[in-house]
Amino acid sequence: MEDVVIRDADVVDGSGAPSYRADVVVDDGRIVSIVQEAAAAGCQRPTAQRELDAEGLVLSPGFIDMHAHSDLALLRDPDHSAKAAQGVTLEVIGQDGLSYAPVDDRTLAEVRRAITGWNGYGDDIDFTWRSVGEYLDRLDHGFDGAGIAVNAAYLVPQGTVRMLAVGWEDREATPEELDRMRQSVAEGMEQGAVGMSSGLTYTPGMYAKDAELTELCRVVAEYGGYYCPHHRSYGAGALEAYEEMVALTREAGCPLHLAHATMNFGVNEGRAPDLLALLDKALADGADLSLDTYPYTPGCTTLVAMLPSWASEGGPEAVLARLRDEEAAERIRHHMEVIGADGCHGVPIDWGTIEISGVSDPALASYVGRTVRESADLRGEAPWTTARRLLVEDGLGSTILQHVGHEENVRAIMRHRVHTGGSDGILLGDKPHPRACGTFPHYLGHYARELGILPLEECVAHLTSRPAARLRLPDRGLVREGYRADLVLFDPDTVAAGSTFEAPRTLPTGIPYVLVDGRFVMEDGRRTDVLAGRAVRRSPR
Repeated sequence: MEDVVIRDADVVDGSGAPSYRADVVVDDGRIVSIVQEAAAAGCQRPTAQRELDAEGLVLSPGFIDMHAHSDLALLRDPDHSAKAAQGVTLEVIGQDGLSYAPVDDRTLAEVRRAITGWNGYGDDIDFTWRSVGEYLDRLDHGFDGAGIAVNAAYLVPQGTVRMLAVGWEDREATPEELDRMRQSVAEGMEQGAVGMSSGLTYTPGMYAKDAELTELCRVVAEYGGYYCPHHRSYGAGALEAYEEMVALTREAGCPLHLAHATMNFGVNEGRAPDLLALLDKALADGADLSLDTYPYTPGCTTLVAMLPSWASEGGPEAVLARLRDEEAAERIRHHMEVIGADGCHGVPIDWGTIEISGVSDPALASYVGRTVRESADLRGEAPWTTARRLLVEDGLGSTILQHVGHEENVRAIMRHRVHTGGSDGILLGDKPHPRACGTFPHYLGHYARELGILPLEECVAHLTSRPAARLRLPDRGLVREGYRADLVLFDPDTVAAGSTFEAPRTLPTGIPYVLVDGRFVMEDGRRTDVLAGRAVRRSPR
């Protein structure tokens, strides 16, 4: 590695403190020297093999994506500009209770099918791993042993763990099955996971009762990790779902990080203050909690996730069988359109808010970019008929944008002192959510510079030191001597998300340089061929 001096940078160090002018020297993957106002003071300026003039640029720690779905993308795409170009230097994967370790042969096949809409089926991936440790080792090796584009930390997925021990049945685990789940979580934590995730509106993880989740959280707490639930509702009953997670983790003695914490659907318009009051009370009572959000109003998931949980019992093949059966399909429709399925957060579905963003079968591309209602109108049929056909013909692989958010809620929550940033970005599909390529510059450009929702220094702290603290990373998240040289240089006057709902893969502007472990992964606004990322394992307590 060459050593580098970054000259005359406006350092926003991630702490929230005011910026300062400095020369910053990087060597052997770490920040070795910070000399403030050297030129003005007439001091001897540091030298290095390479000098980079940072006049007019902000130097900050690399951004940490607290909610990413790059579990396979990191292995299939060495470029990975969707994240590197945003200044992301670390992603937290294994989200929403479903990912690819720990698994056995049966479970691997099932989970690949279940989350095809998130990551693809993985025909281009050699699934040589089964344990969490083996998956992290695979990330270390990446492409031809060279590594991956950015760093990655992993959460043990509770739904996958339940799949291993119980299967897809909607029932309580036996004592023996619970013991097996405890052991799986403990092994994953021992092998380097930073915590555990759940997807409590996704099967089979949602079949777990609070007592079961509490026992697993006790294991996570023993290893110094945290629990990251996609909780049971973001719609009807959202506040009760938040309260449930706070109480559960307090009982288990486990830190809590609320995934993509927001208040959606018409029933929650303007109710962010209610959520924040709940969180403030828990914090005042001693709770250890944090949250992440993305700075957009629509959500993004799979179309099959909208179904009632009973329709998914038994796994993907059982879902398809029910969809093909007229009586079962009518019962599903009634739950979704009349009662309000738990998959749609207890709210009767409005097909005009469900936009198809991607399909697994290219022959179905005509659905992409239209709502289910729009496609149904073109076909002259009921929306459920269209949705049902798409689910079956695409093998449950369709992804959606769900237009159910509220801007005032988004703005209120991002101001909170325990807030961090997470993209929740699904990288597949012909028309993915723009948050996959735009979350972090959108925070900096739109919400900090244009709207003034957060001062720049505070905004950077939300994206760097706060997530690093939650992940218990002692040498990341700040511009400090001795810290890892995961760094971003951006222009505060021009940084902006290029991605839009019309052109969601457009890369950001105003981020010319990104360093991972002291090596340039972005230079002059272009992706280099450097693969400096590795698996970031849990730090000892």
